[in-house]
Order: sequence, then C-alpha cells, then structure tokens
Amino acid sequence: MVTITTVDDTPGLGLRERKKARTREALVEAALRLYNEQGFAATTTEEIAAAADVSQRTLFRYFPSKEEVLLSLQSDIEETFQAKLAARPESEPPYDALVNALTDAWRELDERAVVAQQTLVRLCGESPQLLAAYLRRSSEHQERVVALLARRSGLDPDTDLRPRLVMAAFSAAMHTGIMRWCHGEETPSADDLYDGIRECLTGIVPALTENWHTAPAQDTAPEPRPRSEREHSG
Repeated sequence: MVTITTVDDTPGLGLRERKKARTREALVEAALRLYNEQGFAATTTEEIAAAADVSQRTLFRYFPSKEEVLLSLQSDIEETFQAKLAARPESEPPYDALVNALTDAWRELDERAVVAQQTLVRLCGESPQLLAAYLRRSSEHQERVVALLARRSGLDPDTDLRPRLVMAAFSAAMHTGIMRWCHGEETPSADDLYDGIRECLTGIVPALTENWHTAPAQDTAPEPRPRSEREHSG
C-alpha cells in the first residue's frame, strides 16, 4: 500500500473545491484499480464511474476520456516539474537546471503518481490508443519545457537548436531510467525510480563525450531528502 496525499492534506481548499477534488481522486483510484485488474481496453467509463460511486456524466465532467483519467497523474508530475524549472536561477546551466528541477519536484511528488507511472508504461504496451495519447501528451510537455529553457537564456527555439537538444538529451535519460524501473524483475519503490533516473541523468553526458574504455564518472547529482522528511515538511 502506498502513501497517498489526500484532499484533506491540502490546506486552503473550500468545501466545494474539496468535494470536487475528492471526486477526482475517487475516479482516479477506481480507474487505476480496474486497469490493473482487467486491463485498459476491457475497462469502460461506465465501470470506472460505478466503482467511484458517481454517474458516467459526472466522470466526463472531470475527464473527457478514459485515457485522461490515467494521464491526469502524468500531467500533475509534468506541471510540478515545469513550475520548479521556472523557479530555478537563470544563472544555472540549462541541463543542471533540468536535473535540479527534477529533484525539487521529487520532494513534493505524490507517490500515487509514481505507482501510476508504472501502470501507465505497462498499459501503453498493451493499448495503441493509450500509447498515442501518452506520446502526444509527452510531446506537448517537452515543447513547454523547451520554451522555458529558451526563455531563461533569451533564445529563440525556432532558430537556436540548443534548448531542443538539451531537452532531447534530458528526455532520453529520463525515459531510459523509467523503462528500466518499470520493467525490473523486482517490485521497485518510488525512491528506486529516482535513483535510477538520477543515474541516467548523470551518465548521459559522459556517455556522449567520454572514452568508454575509461572508468565511469562519479554520480554527483543532488540527493533527495528521505520520503519521510518530504511527507512531514511544510
């Protein structure tokens, strides 16, 4: 069982907002359970709504499709990452800013989203429909990050390739870390995911620029705080 950040843990929400957030949480939880039990293709929006004890019409007020129920958690991760990147010092080199923004976002990550990431990757291998939606969402996220990188340095991403090249390298390292985590033989933890991604993020630059016959460079990426500290931090 994972620790899930609930609506009641979020200060500043009014009664109406808390009710809406609880409904959204119930729909996501129901969808994840059904997708894991019977697969993506076999699960209907009617079943998700019934499992969350709401009408199908209510489900569609929150999510336009059953893909979006699952991809919404991916969106939460991406939006948090983009906000952390925008807050990084402009003097920071672009690739360092991306890596440090990931660490900053990780400290606030809802572990449910990490578990959903594993479910998402597995189901994308089973459903071309879901895979297409996931790739489209990932492409949109990458374009927003490229725009952020370009804006930080006062560049035009349409004429200067550097923001896209840096983002391409970062995305490739992230993808490699996530795939290795999702397809591992053992049941991995959320912290295993971070460690694997960090290894790939710090390894991609020497892999591209150094002689492979020399010893690998030391991992100098910042360590995340233990999850117990993140859960109790303000």
